[in-house]
Amino acid sequence: MDAFFISHGSPTLAIDDALPARHFLKSWPDKVFGEKPKSILMISAHWETSEPTVNVIDGPNDTIHDFYGFPKPMYQLKYPAPGAPKLAKRVKELLNRGGFKNVSEEKNRGLDHGAWVPLMLMYPKANIPVCQLSVQTQKDGTHHYNMGKALAPLRKEGVLIIGSGSATHNLRAMTNGPVLPWALAFDKWLTESLLKGRHEDLNHYEKKAPHSKMAHPSPDHFYPLHVALGAVGERAKAEVIHQSWEDGSLSYSSYRFKS
Repeated sequence: MDAFFISHGSPTLAIDDALPARHFLKSWPDKVFGEKPKSILMISAHWETSEPTVNVIDGPNDTIHDFYGFPKPMYQLKYPAPGAPKLAKRVKELLNRGGFKNVSEEKNRGLDHGAWVPLMLMYPKANIPVCQLSVQTQKDGTHHYNMGKALAPLRKEGVLIIGSGSATHNLRAMTNGPVLPWALAFDKWLTESLLKGRHEDLNHYEKKAPHSKMAHPSPDHFYPLHVALGAVGERAKAEVIHQSWEDGSLSYSSYRFKS
């Protein structure tokens, strides 16, 4: 299995037909990834914990509406994909084996919008088991890259690994005007670094990337990329699968990682 990083942008991606990224995700089974996975591991920017945590759900996943001030139809959307408890246990086992000894289980948490918004567009039937893995914002890129490396065996087990975040994510800098220069510069650096395999630069993006603090005031929306990239490893070949913008600073750049 290839691994992916998806920029999920605004929650309104679920209903706003004017967004190019929405049409990109809806075309997923036909144009991006035709193979149906046995299960999906989502690393979402919207689940932050002090140590790696997986949700262990036996029945359908709850749909978490973890956003405020959006149109009423947003809160009526449901994505009851089955939980993937066996995958959750496997994720914990692999992380433990990879040196992550304090992995926790969460049995009452469903899917946040970083997971269900893109998935409802990609796999609208909600018939593929989904497990979610958290990020640790007090850790660094190398920590998350190594998490991905530990999870690499899942790719041979029919598991689709998706990091869901945003190539740039500064909500206070959004504007109705053209794309801002600092956002373009960071997005260009990210794409070039991935295509040229500069993984160490990516792991230390705070020092290596232009305008890194403007692009990511908090690292939560960037660390899912490190996990997905790490799952393919040092020889990963990156491919740009989508690029578009919203509100002048929010990049929807998304990538495929294959060996």
